[in-house]
Amino acid sequence: MRDESQRFAVENLSLRLLRWLNLRLEEGERTVLMFVFNTVTAIGLSWFEASVADLFLDQSGFGASGLPWIYIASAPINSGLGILYSWLPKVLPLRQVIILIPALLASPLVLFYLGLSLPNEAIFGKVTLLGLTIVLMRLWLEVINVLNDLNASITANQLFNIREIKRTAPIVSSGVLIADIIGGFSLPVLNSLFGLPTVILLSCLFMITGASILFYLSQTHRQFFPDARRRLTEEDQLDATARRVQGPIRRYVVLLMVFFSLAQVLYLLLDFQFLSQLELWNQDKGKLAAQIGIAGFIGLFNGVLGVFEITMQWFLSSRIIERLGVFSAVMLLPAMVIPLGFVSLVGLLPFFVSIVVLKFWDELLRFTLFTSSGPILFQPLPDNVRARIQSGSRSLAEAIATGVTGCAMLALLAIYQGAGMGPQIRGTIVVCLIVIIAGIWVANIWLLRSRYVGLLVLGAERGQLSLSDVDLRQLKRAVIEALNRRGTEADKRSCIELLSHIDPQNVGEVLAPLLPNLPPSLQRQSLEEMMGYPNPAYLGQVKNLITRPLQPEVLAVALRYIWLTEPDPDIRQLRPYLSPEVDPVVRGTAASLVLRRGTSSQKAEATNTLRKMLTHKRERERVMGCRALGEADYMQALRLYIPDLLQDESLRVRCALLEAIAATHLEEYYPSLLKGLHYKSTREAAMRALIRLENEAIPMLVSLAEDIHKPDLVRMHAWNAIGQIGTLEAQNLLVGHLMTSWGKTRHHILEVLLSREIMTNEMGINAVMDRIGRSGVETLIDQELLFMGQIYAALADLTPERIDGSEAELLRRALRDVITDTVTRLFLLMKLLYPLTAIQAAAFNLQSNSLTDIARGLEILDNTLDIPSKRILLSVLDRRADLEKLQSLSELIVNQPLSSSDRLRYLLELRYFLSDWSLACCFHLARQARWSLTPEQTLSCLRHPTGFVREAVLSYLRIGSPRALRELLPMLKNDPDVLVAAQVNQMIEELEASSAQ
Repeated sequence: MRDESQRFAVENLSLRLLRWLNLRLEEGERTVLMFVFNTVTAIGLSWFEASVADLFLDQSGFGASGLPWIYIASAPINSGLGILYSWLPKVLPLRQVIILIPALLASPLVLFYLGLSLPNEAIFGKVTLLGLTIVLMRLWLEVINVLNDLNASITANQLFNIREIKRTAPIVSSGVLIADIIGGFSLPVLNSLFGLPTVILLSCLFMITGASILFYLSQTHRQFFPDARRRLTEEDQLDATARRVQGPIRRYVVLLMVFFSLAQVLYLLLDFQFLSQLELWNQDKGKLAAQIGIAGFIGLFNGVLGVFEITMQWFLSSRIIERLGVFSAVMLLPAMVIPLGFVSLVGLLPFFVSIVVLKFWDELLRFTLFTSSGPILFQPLPDNVRARIQSGSRSLAEAIATGVTGCAMLALLAIYQGAGMGPQIRGTIVVCLIVIIAGIWVANIWLLRSRYVGLLVLGAERGQLSLSDVDLRQLKRAVIEALNRRGTEADKRSCIELLSHIDPQNVGEVLAPLLPNLPPSLQRQSLEEMMGYPNPAYLGQVKNLITRPLQPEVLAVALRYIWLTEPDPDIRQLRPYLSPEVDPVVRGTAASLVLRRGTSSQKAEATNTLRKMLTHKRERERVMGCRALGEADYMQALRLYIPDLLQDESLRVRCALLEAIAATHLEEYYPSLLKGLHYKSTREAAMRALIRLENEAIPMLVSLAEDIHKPDLVRMHAWNAIGQIGTLEAQNLLVGHLMTSWGKTRHHILEVLLSREIMTNEMGINAVMDRIGRSGVETLIDQELLFMGQIYAALADLTPERIDGSEAELLRRALRDVITDTVTRLFLLMKLLYPLTAIQAAAFNLQSNSLTDIARGLEILDNTLDIPSKRILLSVLDRRADLEKLQSLSELIVNQPLSSSDRLRYLLELRYFLSDWSLACCFHLARQARWSLTPEQTLSCLRHPTGFVREAVLSYLRIGSPRALRELLPMLKNDPDVLVAAQVNQMIEELEASSAQ
């Protein structure tokens, strides 16, 4: 008992810790392991990098002047390694690749240790064995940096889907920052105790430890990694060639490439100058240099930098980006380099100190704000090209920038030597270049920003933009600029909608000044958006608007805004608008406002005005009267007219009244709203009215949705209305029913949770994840697979060889339709866990009759899915024989072959999971084969809500149990289904005729 309580306490503590870290239970182990892998590997890499810098500057014979050659050589190396890494998964499964890479990266470090231990002999002219070893180490450092980053990024992308990465990435990436602190502060101690060669051996040990962690991850979480090799068919190559970026997107991509190229050039120039100054500092042999050397200094530098980086990453980065916006945050890096560069040039600080400060500032912002903001810059690009451009532009831009910078440095070194310049002048020239590059980078960021906001608005107008990851500050600014520019009315309408979605509370700040210059339709739309959050600050601008000639629809909304926002309104000013000569839309609005805030006599006059409108012969008068009822606080005596209006010959009047009932919360007429869902003509208005009621409508909608005797279409719209209500209660209710429902109901709920209206902010998916989590969705997938196993078992026992006839064939077809429905639900469930585009692409390919397309669809799933039952799912989706699929499902179900009759009876035990048609086919087959069924199965299906199922049961009873049929028929004479009632009456007549004989 004590052990159990201790275990519970530990689990409770773990859950609290995960909640504090914003992690879900199923993500905890993977996140911790990836954090440890990043930390351990980065510690080894930090030691190796500092040791190589020390050896290269002090003992290689090249010094800092040899760095340009390294940069030039690293450009093709980096490009080639990127190509190599993309090629390896086509030869080996990805799980093997991610283990192989860190092992290969670590193994040469043992050879480097041996090379540093051998006698330093000349092997080619002045080139010594030590110098060659150090140069190879410096080049291998570039290899490690490129491949380790790629490997860690791809491993994280495999272990976490796009929604999990948002929560886990800050924790996983902070492992590198922790490593900077640990590795940096420990390096001077290790160097003084063991020396640099041994430190390099320790680096190898830590990197091997990281590879071991990846090996453990790949074994314990095999489902996250595809077993199949990635293949690229000729069709894929042609498709990739055809997907060219054009127009504004191409110009934006060019600016992005310039952006990352300048970032890389600035980084290399600062790195070169920093190492050059370190070399001079070490040559001076000061007290500190003699004690710790270059490696020790770099270690301390990285340690202090790591403390600031992790503080920035955990506590400041997100706040700075949110407060300043993406581009202002990114601009902090080059913008601060410029004044710090001038500080170096004018000598306010010692030159070495100023370069160290410059390097510190660059790395602090580069690996926090710059790294966090970089992916956001790709958000305006279309989804189908974003990943390709993101990987291609960065790798290509950085490789080109590295090679060009190396060549430029070589040219500068040649000029230095020819002119006999000293170190101080050389450093000054490089700092001037740094300031110039930073200034160009700032200008590039301004240009990039203008293109960025334009593409954001363009993507939003096309419905291609997700607002979850973009810079909302820049997007809002772009919308404002678009509204002030010349453009089509449709474009501006979409901009207003987007603005109200971004910042609904402050939408009036933008729209109020624009009202006089907008066309009438946009004036009305703007005022309606402002009505969501009325603000007295904009009253003056709206009052000035009504002094002009306005269309009735615009004037009505403006009047409503003024008299609902004014703190102490003068209702008497509305009296002229109650005149019969005034347009009905304005008259009705004025009457509803008087009913809200007028005196008794004023309300009586307004009531009389609305009474005349509701009983008027003209349809428009009655429609506007009903709308005015919805705008009033309550209907008072006017509710007497509601029964007649609900039967009005005009559809528009009935629809307007339904919305008025919801607006005024007339509970006695709520059944009319539900009744409106039954008819196509009033369904849309009834949906809007029920959604407006929010939580108040949920109980009656649930009652309607759960009523199995109601039409499926009506029940589906009831679920849809609950989904569009969107409150926390509605979401929890949908998720709760998702867990307990089956078949068509589960299908409807999944479609609601994934519908376009709810998916704008991924509200449905977040509701599922918050309540049942990833493990709950995996359980639902396993349930579907388990049911599929039962159907395949039935097909195996009901083969044409064992039972033939048209009824048996109908049942087999019905069961295959059940499998198709199950596959559809499986894909809907997968969309809760993975990007919709990937799942849709896989489903599209699997529906093809081409083996190539099917293989492509399976490969997409193999590279996307990471659920424990992935292998089973891929097997049942493949074009295999039923017995093979049943065998692959054996992990979930234990199947015992049964006789055909026993299998049919077992199927009927699963009747609550079967489709209506397959259930009817079971009884038709039992009748044809003259198999006996249990009374419980028969009576249960005789009460089935679907008429043709009851027909099938009656047909079976006619052959299987005439005596029971004779007793049941009188109770079924008034069956609600006309065909069933006719069948019952015919059977009664036949029985009476046979009895008479």
